[in-house]
Amino acid sequence: MNAALTSRLAEDYAASAPGRATAVAPARRQHAIEVLSAAGLPSTRDENWKYANLRPLERLRFLPASPAAVTAAQLPPPVSGFARQVFVDGQFAAALSTPAAGDSVFSSLSTCATTAHALTDEERTTDQRFALLNEAFATDGARIQVRADQPGHRLELVFVASAEAASGSSYPRLEVQLQAGASLELLERHVSAQAAASFVNSAVRIELERGATLKHYRLQGLSGGSILFDTLNASLAQDAAYRLHAVSTGAQSARSTQRIRLIGERADLRMAIAALADAQQVQDSFALVEHRAPRARTEQLFRGIAAGRSRVGFNGKIVVAPGAAGTDSRQSLRGLLAGPGAEIDVRPQLEIYTDDVRCSHGATAGKLDDNMLFYLLSRGLEPDTARRLLKWAFLADAFASIEVPQLRQQIEQNLAGVLQDATLKELL
Repeated sequence: MNAALTSRLAEDYAASAPGRATAVAPARRQHAIEVLSAAGLPSTRDENWKYANLRPLERLRFLPASPAAVTAAQLPPPVSGFARQVFVDGQFAAALSTPAAGDSVFSSLSTCATTAHALTDEERTTDQRFALLNEAFATDGARIQVRADQPGHRLELVFVASAEAASGSSYPRLEVQLQAGASLELLERHVSAQAAASFVNSAVRIELERGATLKHYRLQGLSGGSILFDTLNASLAQDAAYRLHAVSTGAQSARSTQRIRLIGERADLRMAIAALADAQQVQDSFALVEHRAPRARTEQLFRGIAAGRSRVGFNGKIVVAPGAAGTDSRQSLRGLLAGPGAEIDVRPQLEIYTDDVRCSHGATAGKLDDNMLFYLLSRGLEPDTARRLLKWAFLADAFASIEVPQLRQQIEQNLAGVLQDATLKELL
């Protein structure tokens, strides 16, 4: 990180001191800024960041933004059965949220008696620097804690960005803890209130105790001029199950970093991620899955489409540690080039340090199948319609397993809009 950026980071940190809330302990904030000042943010020289767009960091303000007035009409349609909690530029907006009732599992970090968890020493790596940036500047966040005797919870978190990056940044923060045997369906949205070119730096921490189950839907639909850096850390104990569905279509440049540790025997992870980019968008993702216990399972699926002069990248790395015998790991990474200047980078990685494992991976990147296109054209379809149908079929694997019909329909309608297929949108 260059000297000018380091200086601006320190200046904005000092300027944010008067308005800091208790979402993060002061000692941890100070430690985070010290690490960032000494080691800096990632650069394209770092292996896992060479496809990310880091240039916008040179002209934004790290100072937390002041939330703008947002109305319910500016939010996405709610999903029936999900209690909604809304944050605007990282701060809880009670007026836009569903009132808590009974034994609520949700609380705002700024009102909690205890502060948020810190990153462990092993997580303070280059790939976690943006999580440290969030820790240094976050003013609020969401905490979700579920016990086994609180069944059937369905919660939606809407993180709204409203400020221009030149005036301030948005720091969404989310912590999820499911105690032994607990379950939760969580919908996490990142949207823009208007066409502002915002800088959003999100951090998510998930802890699943023995036998817990989390179904996590993450939808990123920020405005076309926004910049997003997102860091997710999760740990799965024995017999815990994590189902992650993510769809990323918004922002000028979006980078998502996921680190998921399977630390308990028979932990089960299934990831399905879709990314669409057009014009000069960048959609980049790095997912590190660590098998640290025997007989754990991972299924990792990625589907990406790059149109125009955009770039889509997915780097999926799975590490099987010594002693993690019986590991079952599968990767399916596929990218589709749909523009003359587009770029797709899919990179599967396997590191295995034990015997008795079943691990497979596959990665492909290319253009639409000419034979399939010819078949559709021979049936009388217009060329543009045929291409859109093939793109739709290509993406279907990434969201077909979503078990909430209304949510799946919203996702399908959004993707149909992105693919500019009015006919398909009407049929959904």
